[in-house]
Amino acid sequence: MGDPASDRSHVLPDLIKPGLRIVFCGTAAGNVSAARGAYYAHPQNRFWSTLHAFGLTPRQLKPEDYSELPRWGLGLTDIAKHVSGMDRKLPSGALGREACAALEAKIIATEPEWLAFTSLNAGRHCLGRAAGFGEQPERIGQTRLWLLPSPSPTAGWNWERNQHWWRMLAEEARCTRPAVARS
Repeated sequence: MGDPASDRSHVLPDLIKPGLRIVFCGTAAGNVSAARGAYYAHPQNRFWSTLHAFGLTPRQLKPEDYSELPRWGLGLTDIAKHVSGMDRKLPSGALGREACAALEAKIIATEPEWLAFTSLNAGRHCLGRAAGFGEQPERIGQTRLWLLPSPSPTAGWNWERNQHWWRMLAEEARCTRPAVARS
C-alpha cells in the first residue's frame, strides 16, 4: 500500500490492505527485526507464539513468514516507519504527530476492523493521552482501537499478568465479521 518510492525507505514494509480483521501496530521495528527484515524477529519476542496460542493463526509462524498473515485477516505496521531501535532511543519526533497522521491515513484508507497497538507506548503516542490496556473509546474512521501489552522481551516484567488482553482481543475479533482480505 502507498507510494512505492516512499515505501523503499521503510525499515519494514506495511502489511495492510482492505478487509483485514486486525492490524497490529508497534512503535518502530526493533534492531533485530530491522536486521532480519521481519516483524517481531527477536528470538524472545512473544508476538508469534501469542498469535497462535490465542487462535489468531492456525500454526506458529516464524517472523520471516509475516507476509502470510493476511490469510487469517491480520496485518502489520509501525508508527515510525523510517527508523529502528528501542523506543527510548528513537530520534525526537519519530513517534510524533506526522508519523501518527500517516498511520491514521493508512487505517482510514484500508478500514480494518481493529487497530491493535502492541504496546501502551505506541497506543498512547497515537491517542495523545494516557491510556490503559483494552478497547479505547476513540475510532479511526470505523476502525476500533485496542491497546495490548508489549510482547517484547524488554517488557517481560509485565507479560504474565497482562497477556489476557491479547486473548480478549482475539475473542472479540472472532465475534465480529469474518475477515475477507481484498487485494
